[in-house]
Amino acid sequence: MISTGTIDTRMNNYNSITEVPGLMASSEQIARIYHRYRFAREYANSRDILEVACGSGMGLGYLSAVAKSVVGGDIDKKNVDLALTLYKDSSIQVKEMDAHNLPYEDKSFDVVLLFEALYYLQKPEIFVKEAARIMRDNGILMVCTVNKDWIDFHPSPYTHFYFSAPELNNLLKPSFPKIAMYGAFPPQMKGIKPFLISSIKRTAVCFKLIPNSLAARAYMKRIFMGPLKPIPPRVTDSMAPYAPPVPISLATPTSEFTIIYALAMKGEHAEKMF
Repeated sequence: MISTGTIDTRMNNYNSITEVPGLMASSEQIARIYHRYRFAREYANSRDILEVACGSGMGLGYLSAVAKSVVGGDIDKKNVDLALTLYKDSSIQVKEMDAHNLPYEDKSFDVVLLFEALYYLQKPEIFVKEAARIMRDNGILMVCTVNKDWIDFHPSPYTHFYFSAPELNNLLKPSFPKIAMYGAFPPQMKGIKPFLISSIKRTAVCFKLIPNSLAARAYMKRIFMGPLKPIPPRVTDSMAPYAPPVPISLATPTSEFTIIYALAMKGEHAEKMF
């Protein structure tokens, strides 16, 4: 049965805060984009995949190389149009959708992905229930989110709530019997330059000087971090090196990683997942 609950979030311009092709970004930012899809591809082989809040869809093609099928959805029409243009000659499907009301029948997918978007949801618990509903038995939900306990954490526009590892676990466990948590990208604090950049960033956050759009933030990054690179239209293995995420505690907050992954599984064989 398809859910009929709706929450109106369409007035927000999510395209302005989306990592789109051509946007100037730091090497670490590009590495994080690659990392999400490289990790997700380990669970995508011969499976039906849905990426919710897929943005411009830059990772959909990367997943489709191993998946049975790939669908991307986003609430922002500009993002959807970008993805449709990118994959107009492929079998990848892209459509407008609200994460609170996924337009699919029960047990439609094997893997559901939500990357760097959980904090934009007004009711994340509704998304979790929706993901569990459309997921087949022994399906996997993968959530990637910035770690709010990271020392240089700062909020983005249109956000509602950021999660620590224990809070993310508590959000997921009513719908998923098996959960594993991972950390990635330890903060780079060694040396005087990273220390100064971190200090300047925290000062800017304190005085609310961080721009809202990613384009404006790219200008600030160029001032403090030097030359930036354009984000490529598609994720490829040549984008960045890859270091597997590290298992972390479900019960204890951590400041040792800037990024948190949660993998959740439902079904009678969930205990065998990890």
